[in-house]
Amino acid sequence: MDAHIKKVYVPMTETGFYILLCLRTPNHGYGIVQKVKELTEDEVVLGPGTMYGSLSKMEKDGLIEFVREEEKRKIYQITDLGKEVLELELKRISRLYRNVQEAAP
Repeated sequence: MDAHIKKVYVPMTETGFYILLCLRTPNHGYGIVQKVKELTEDEVVLGPGTMYGSLSKMEKDGLIEFVREEEKRKIYQITDLGKEVLELELKRISRLYRNVQEAAP
């Protein structure tokens, strides 16, 4: 994995994390927004600017790819690089959780 990608995406923002998580199945921006609201019980709401800026950057960086267009909506999915970055972040989150459990009084 490119050092630049690692530096930019690890640790990830919540936005980046949820986008990659949601794009394990092809989806469009609005679908991601809805899925994230559902997953987080409305605690994380991605605004259009944040969402489309992140999708554009992640596509440029090779973490996601455009699949097709449906009803004027661009459908994206995670790439192998995106899966690698998501896996790194999941390991980091697991380590944090494990450390909290171990440090509990």
